Amino acid sequence: MSVLETARRVLRVEIEGLCTVEKKLGASFEEAVRLVLSSRGRVVVTGLGKSGLIGRKISATLSSTGTPSFFLHPAEALHGDLGMVTPEDVLLALSNSGRTEEVNLIVRVLKGRGVRAIALTGNPDSPLAGLADVVIDVGVPREACPYDLAPTASTTAALAVGDALAVALAEARGFGPEDFRRNHPGGSLGERLKVRVAEIMLTGDRIPLTRMGTLMTEALPEMDRKRLGCILILDERDRLKGIITDGDLRRTLVRRGSLEGVRVEEIMTPDPKRIDKDRLASEALDLMEKHLITVLPVVDSDERLVGILHLHDILGKGSFKFTV
Repeated sequence: MSVLETARRVLRVEIEGLCTVEKKLGASFEEAVRLVLSSRGRVVVTGLGKSGLIGRKISATLSSTGTPSFFLHPAEALHGDLGMVTPEDVLLALSNSGRTEEVNLIVRVLKGRGVRAIALTGNPDSPLAGLADVVIDVGVPREACPYDLAPTASTTAALAVGDALAVALAEARGFGPEDFRRNHPGGSLGERLKVRVAEIMLTGDRIPLTRMGTLMTEALPEMDRKRLGCILILDERDRLKGIITDGDLRRTLVRRGSLEGVRVEEIMTPDPKRIDKDRLASEALDLMEKHLITVLPVVDSDERLVGILHLHDILGKGSFKFTV
């Protein structure tokens, strides 16, 4: 058999596998989409070996199309990284055989913590399928490997269904071109810097905030939940009055030894740096670089707080180092 004949045979086998999986897609796929949409957390993807490699790509596609996700390696998970998963997350577990013990152990442990699980498996009668809340059958008739051993058609099918899941979720969320540009700006920092601050800032419940007069013991849980390393202090008219950072907390604890009885205005930095929501991201980056800060409150023309900007919201997945 010639090289080209081999290549065409492999493609035919993989197309056959995709057609088989397409016909099997049904209610379980719809249920998986509903489960993720109803979740307030992230999609945690896990898998071992070739399934793990496919899982990494699925996780990246989910994140770039509006569904927050990260990949959890089974070995690292069993040595502490399970602590990264919360009950609000959804687990997406990949295993063609459904018998990968490390993956199944992760599913069992996280199910015990209230995490819902979706299985992407070629064996709907496997232990993994029995553990999962939702099972998507991605089984193919055969592998493209001439000995039907090496994962080929099966991994292609799993990857394609992962893409289908990401796109279905993106459409259900109304994820559009502007959203994609913010999440996946083509690796060009120049393009990211052309957008307005209002397009990339965090808003609503994602802003860590509290009011003047609040005790630090009451403000601290809000600061911890939002995970931006700070909390913004507002007056009764939603105007920005101050900011407290992780550094402020450390200095206060060193100086006082406790946060008991301490009110936010006692340790906040008053009149913090801020930027108008209609300014360009490039201007925000200049301001953050000049003052060596990583978070920047965003206000409207009346100085009312409307958002908060993190350095990562500007730089995306790029890297940046302040120079002093």
